[in-house]
Amino acid sequence: MTEPVDVVLIGGGIMSATLGTLLKELQPDWRIVVFERLHDVALESSNAWNNAGTGHAALCELNYMPEGKDGSLDPAKAIAINEQFQQSRQFWSSLVEQGVLDAPSTFINSAPHMTFVRGEKDVAYLKRRYEVLKKEPLFAGIEYSEDSRVINQWAPLLMQKRRKGEPFAATRVPAGTDVDFGALTRQLFDNLRERGVEVVTNREVRSIRRLADGQWKLKWRNSVGRTPGEITSRFVFVGAGGWALKLLQSSGIPEISGYGVFPIGGQFLKTTDPALVAQHKAKVYSQASVGAPPMSVPHLDTRVVDGEASLLFGPFATFSPKFLKRGSIFDIVTQVRWGNLWPMLKVAIDNPSLITYLVGELLKDHGKKVDSLRTFMPTAKDEDWELIQAGQRAQVMKKDPDKGGILQFGTEVVTSADGSIAGLLGASPGASTAVSIMLGLLQRCFPDRMDEWKPRLGELIPSYGESLNPRPDAAEESLSGTAETLALTA
Repeated sequence: MTEPVDVVLIGGGIMSATLGTLLKELQPDWRIVVFERLHDVALESSNAWNNAGTGHAALCELNYMPEGKDGSLDPAKAIAINEQFQQSRQFWSSLVEQGVLDAPSTFINSAPHMTFVRGEKDVAYLKRRYEVLKKEPLFAGIEYSEDSRVINQWAPLLMQKRRKGEPFAATRVPAGTDVDFGALTRQLFDNLRERGVEVVTNREVRSIRRLADGQWKLKWRNSVGRTPGEITSRFVFVGAGGWALKLLQSSGIPEISGYGVFPIGGQFLKTTDPALVAQHKAKVYSQASVGAPPMSVPHLDTRVVDGEASLLFGPFATFSPKFLKRGSIFDIVTQVRWGNLWPMLKVAIDNPSLITYLVGELLKDHGKKVDSLRTFMPTAKDEDWELIQAGQRAQVMKKDPDKGGILQFGTEVVTSADGSIAGLLGASPGASTAVSIMLGLLQRCFPDRMDEWKPRLGELIPSYGESLNPRPDAAEESLSGTAETLALTA
């Protein structure tokens, strides 16, 4: 390839697939090339078994609505996450109607979202959270109960042989979803190929360098045969999971200075026992362990992958120096620069509880992991559950003017000053809010084109540019409309 292309997307995951689809809808004449280092797309974080498949809408995840020091509960972040997920639902709904995506059941299914807590303190917190959220239009239908008979109807496995006298409570939102992001990613890339996008697998980008004219030269090599090559592009998006940091560092943009990542792997207990699967139709979240990062909040989940239902419980944190499941053992070392050394050291100094948590997780054998499951499901038996390895997550560490360095939870887009290169760091709620994240990226990187693109974006995402929650009728219309198109029935 000698002629410059318009866009290069690095990484074959849901982020690149979403951005590529948006750009092809908005600017069909642009030449777009996608590079994936593995033999197929959706094999790292977007793969169905490398994540929990939760359609993150803050319906059940307590970390999106923490209790303030004064005991107050602010729903702003939970509402914002829900707004972002509604944009994803609207976008997917539009693509289903266009025939871009296959039957909805191939990538999204109903799974009520529940929160289950024990102990007087957490019960009191959950009740106050419910009282706040039930007033918000995007959380319409949320239910609360401390009655074992009601919770047993919602999720029988939670209540069988539950200890008498133990305080517990649950909330439930029937409109929750389970998403197979691997299937969704593959379908989006299949459509991009049909529309002329070059999706090249087994090709690893090794470096990114800015040319004198402002364009970017990317050097790559084939994973098979190691044949090298290069390509020039006007715009580059780095959606390469944990490796995004390394590639952005190679680009030399000052905006990446001060960033580092800490890799955290995950494992899940999984069962396909029909008798157990039939008794649990929900995603049930609880409080995180002390010191645990938000992505490690325990949950017992319904999963539907390739049409087969199963249950997952976890995650259990693991450690590997690799930034990707198929990364390099030197990743954690080769990221170090003068600009991020102190922020990363400061994070380690300030977060001993995270280290304690990780050590405790690593010491758990299969039996201990099933013991953790029994806090959700008292009747769990060791032999009914197998341990599966999930994906690697890159926990962002960044420079902070006050503390020196902080852990940055969630996802973060890093963009050059001129908007010609951008990359995504971080993890949850990532995939669920990919559409919102990419809309923000378009605004930052192509501000001069947004007026031209706005009408088409409004067709694809009816709520684009507006908030749903302050408009109850619009919120209800969005929820019911996408539920109908995506065939979501509780």
